[in-house]
Amino acid sequence: MTSKQFFDWQTSGGTDDVMRLVDCLERADIRWCAIGGVAVNHWAEEPMVTQDVDLVVATDAVERTVALLEELGFKAERFDWSINFRGRSKVSIQLSTEGFYREFPDRAVPADVHGILMRVASLEDTLHGKIKAWTDKERRQSKKIKDLGDIARLVESHPLLWTLLGEELQHLIQKPSVI
Repeated sequence: MTSKQFFDWQTSGGTDDVMRLVDCLERADIRWCAIGGVAVNHWAEEPMVTQDVDLVVATDAVERTVALLEELGFKAERFDWSINFRGRSKVSIQLSTEGFYREFPDRAVPADVHGILMRVASLEDTLHGKIKAWTDKERRQSKKIKDLGDIARLVESHPLLWTLLGEELQHLIQKPSVI
């Protein structure tokens, strides 16, 4: 079973929704990138299944993105810091509208995630996004634990990232033997 087939099986057809999303953004020439767990899966040596696709688009393209995705049949639901979309699968697409991520698309890199070609946040941006999520006092404990695991996965795959961790995280994340 390929990674794309596995992802599709885990998400009840999510590959189609993600590929439609990517195709839509690329055809519209919108600056964008995947963040969160999808970006971690690109940068870490061991990918983990996620049913969420978190992304950010250029600030001036948010409303255009919403309109384009709705034209494709995605259902949008607005929240304070995101606009969430549902297609035909179990994949939840979450478009972040937080200013913190505003510059991420400018530093995005091409990637193959679960056999799907897309843009992902740079390695450092992915780490900083995970640290931001981990420090969010409103975030559920289970999500914070996953964020900490994602930070550890990034550091294990890219030992130099350990130097970018704050003191609190350096006490929690094992220092790599090679930096």
